[in-house]
Amino acid sequence: MKIVLLTLGTRGDVQPFAVLGKRLQQRGHEVTLATARNFASFIESYNLPFVAVNADFQEVLNSPEGKKMMSNPFSARKHLNRLIYPMMEDALSKFYKIARENDRVLFHVKAMTDCFAEHLPGKLIRTNVVPAIEPTREFVNPIISFMGLPSFLNRFSYKLSDLGMKMMSKPINSFRKSVGINTKYKKPGLPSIYGISPSFLGQPKDFPPDSRFTGFWLDESKQDLDKDVVDFINNGQAPLLITFGSMPFESKIDLAKTLAQLTKELNTRLIIVKGWGLNNTEELEKNNNIKVISSAPYDKLFPHIKAVLHHGGIGTIAACLKAGKPFGTFPVLYPLGDQHFWGTVAFKKGLGLKPLPLKKIDAPVLIQAAKELLVNKKLHAISGLMMEKMQLENGTDNAADLIESFYQ
Repeated sequence: MKIVLLTLGTRGDVQPFAVLGKRLQQRGHEVTLATARNFASFIESYNLPFVAVNADFQEVLNSPEGKKMMSNPFSARKHLNRLIYPMMEDALSKFYKIARENDRVLFHVKAMTDCFAEHLPGKLIRTNVVPAIEPTREFVNPIISFMGLPSFLNRFSYKLSDLGMKMMSKPINSFRKSVGINTKYKKPGLPSIYGISPSFLGQPKDFPPDSRFTGFWLDESKQDLDKDVVDFINNGQAPLLITFGSMPFESKIDLAKTLAQLTKELNTRLIIVKGWGLNNTEELEKNNNIKVISSAPYDKLFPHIKAVLHHGGIGTIAACLKAGKPFGTFPVLYPLGDQHFWGTVAFKKGLGLKPLPLKKIDAPVLIQAAKELLVNKKLHAISGLMMEKMQLENGTDNAADLIESFYQ
């Protein structure tokens, strides 16, 4: 089959699609991935044909306007006309063209491809790692989990996703006019697959039969750890790992100073994967107990570390679970965003600490969290049991089986 994967967003929205696309390609399908052009080299590292669209959300988020939108999501509306709408109209036009040329179309909700689904019957499959679209009584919409709604409002909470689509009505209507289709439409029911482990978050019993949790979409990296990282790991006790993801963030504490203080107070070592929000690392790099790196293959790195303090992205959580490492989450996306939701799921299962928004914590809280991860044997034991469950799952093949069987 000819299969195209359509996605937009940050690296956490793109990497699972690359992993899934690679597996589909290995199974003999002709696969293409379409996303923002800033991911070109990343997609090519998976040996996947790539179609670029002008929708660089990383650049938007790093702009002054984007940072204001992150700190106050309710102010986003006034920036939509200039920043978001032109990007989305261009992306939809390119997505529509390539979707018509393929037999299966796997799309992230942010790609909004279901706005032309009625013109491509028997092709589209919703493909996500965050269950924020299909209503369920079993858990609140992950995007607004911070609100602490009573459980009887769980299904209602998914109306927020419909509101998000309504905010995009302008570029959707412009796109539909540009390709000569009626602006009035109703989204059809579509099969859905989610790169989520049912051992971590149980699949809702009230989901339709063609909506499935397949297991995480993870692969084995061909990249090895750099020699200097291996040397650091081998030169002492297992280090803690710190990463706050690929998005810019705010913090009221001096993170660099706090992390240096952490190593001294707890007599521990750190590996820091720096992102856009943690770029002042010159002093940290002089500390013999700290190794600062830009990136590393998590499947190779995580087995050698003690535990993880991170932002709560589901990709990082999946890597922790696969390696059997407990973690503490400090959501960067807050109040809106799924990071708080995933951290809460992990906390309730005894796999991690209670999530705390990064922008609200002080230095003692961060240091205490690190101490808890070092000494809490129960967290490590439960994480080890979850690792054993992960070894029995093959999310990418489960997803590929469903993709091949839908619409038969």
